[in-house]
Amino acid sequence: MKSIGLLVLLFCFLFGNPSLYAQVVEQPDPLRPSTVPPDSTKANASGDSSNVDTNNQEEDKNATADSAKTHLLRYRFTADGTATSGNVNRTLLQLTSAIDYQLSNYFKLSSNPSFVYGKQNGLLAEREWFGDFRTTYRPEKRLYYLAFGSYERSNLRQINRRWTAAGGFGYKLLNRKRAYISVTDVIMQEYTDFIELNDVNIIRNSVRLFGEYTFDNDRFTVTHTTFYQPALGQYNVRWNASLSVQMKLTSATSLRSTLANAYESLIVPGRQNNDLRFTVGLVYER
Repeated sequence: MKSIGLLVLLFCFLFGNPSLYAQVVEQPDPLRPSTVPPDSTKANASGDSSNVDTNNQEEDKNATADSAKTHLLRYRFTADGTATSGNVNRTLLQLTSAIDYQLSNYFKLSSNPSFVYGKQNGLLAEREWFGDFRTTYRPEKRLYYLAFGSYERSNLRQINRRWTAAGGFGYKLLNRKRAYISVTDVIMQEYTDFIELNDVNIIRNSVRLFGEYTFDNDRFTVTHTTFYQPALGQYNVRWNASLSVQMKLTSATSLRSTLANAYESLIVPGRQNNDLRFTVGLVYER
């Protein structure tokens, strides 16, 4: 009850501050790796989370032959938005998704496409596109490797298009049934075509910290994601972070709220370096 009260208080505070409704789509929201094999879900449904660890012995035990592993598709779709009228007329629609397809114990394919569209006082404010495609090698291991590419367009930041390609590794700091923390470090090539500024072609080091925790028999889920992306050889920094609280309504649907912040040191004239957003919506996940 205390956690629900704090959540309601947070809702009231944020809804009373319309300046927090700026939108960005630079926070990929991944699905955590599955800790329970599909054929043992029922056996572990009532088990203690402390019995699910990813030490090296457990990883070797789970790393069976590809043919013995059932292909696993997991997905999540989120739809949220807001509408206000009066002194400020504003409409906003935000669609995000996360898709994981486990090919085998050795490879997993993932994507986190998203779209945001918003108007304020009749003028287009947000029309944000983000799409990526990632492949992970040995995703069930504590130490794994990943490569990805992404494409982005942003009316909010006046970005005509942005392409990235990256590769690196990830490490699971904690992997229990009800608690997961991982860190990834990749080298990223980034090309940005600004509408007003000169094109920028740089190399970044991108570090991501991701965590997910469940409470009350998985009824509540708290997720956080943080990226820090400095350019190599020059001052050009991007960082963003998000915090989500999700409450399960049915076995497949949940109510979710997300507070996210994004910062870029290099922006077009007339724009701010920092954007803060708060959204509430419904989640469908299987």
